[in-house]
Amino acid sequence: MKESSKDVTGIILAGGKSSRMGTDKGFIKYRSKYFITHIIEAMEPIVRDIIIVSDCADYDIFNKQRVEDEIKNAGPLAGVYTGLKHTRTAYNLIVSCDVPLIKTAVLTKLLEQRTEETQVIQLQGENKTMPLLALYKKECEQKCLELLERGERRMKVAIAEFKTKTIEIEKEEWLRSMINVNTPEDLKNISHGIDD
Repeated sequence: MKESSKDVTGIILAGGKSSRMGTDKGFIKYRSKYFITHIIEAMEPIVRDIIIVSDCADYDIFNKQRVEDEIKNAGPLAGVYTGLKHTRTAYNLIVSCDVPLIKTAVLTKLLEQRTEETQVIQLQGENKTMPLLALYKKECEQKCLELLERGERRMKVAIAEFKTKTIEIEKEEWLRSMINVNTPEDLKNISHGIDD
């Protein structure tokens, strides 16, 4: 995997303050570490560089390249576009900062499914696709911009524009590594219900 990691960048979408959580999700703690720290640690073994997409300078404490959204207040599609604009690698692992359980092994599955023709590889579990836990080719940048310029913000619309492969994840693995934490209740559930 080390050889193939030379052409992969990790892009973390750190967004902004979550109204439901009352704070920036990346700085919520789970098992004594920030959410974003868990994601960085999952990415580091398999990527060359990590980019954090956020307008919040507090993320500079992690000593990673931080870039601000190129298009403000346009949702996660703008974050994907911004990350792809600033990457220098052909392949890019894009992960939102609300999946603190994510494991290197799960991200590796995305890398293992690469093909010349596929532009996006996303994960799916429990009948839910995760375009913000996916591998994107750099070439997706232009189409993301075109969609944003048309006022489109929906990730499902963007994904439909690309040659996309979806990888099904078994329920147990989904519960152990891919749950989104969007509310205080979600955080409570993972804190009490998941073991390493």
